[in-house]
Amino acid sequence: MDFIKEDSAGYLINHMARLFARELQLGIAPLGIVVGQFPILLELWQKDGVSQKKLLENIDVEQATLANTLNRMERDGLIKRTKSQADARVQLIWLTDKATAIKDQAFDVAFDVNSRALQDITLQEREIFMGVMRRIIDELRYR
Repeated sequence: MDFIKEDSAGYLINHMARLFARELQLGIAPLGIVVGQFPILLELWQKDGVSQKKLLENIDVEQATLANTLNRMERDGLIKRTKSQADARVQLIWLTDKATAIKDQAFDVAFDVNSRALQDITLQEREIFMGVMRRIIDELRYR
């Protein structure tokens, strides 16, 4: 059996994700952030002061990748870390004022990328597409 990339869900999803990432990067670069930081910022904009373990669970990346990204974000003044008062072994990740200040602009960029990418499909197709993607993510995440 031949592998035909155009018929592979994994290939198409990966290709689409890279295109989304490219467009997002073009828009957020002026804000001083990169695509790899965006999922972390989304989590922290939703709930600030979470543990590295909680971030890891929510964004599905390798521990080393998250640690390196957090180090860069701290260096760039986007986050700060504090020890948990409940457990001194746990560090909590907090947004800085710099990261909080770019939230609305970053959301605008993400909204624009999504809008442009989905502009040629109907609302019903969008709902189906989003639902199918969520089901696939759940299937692969909880294996």
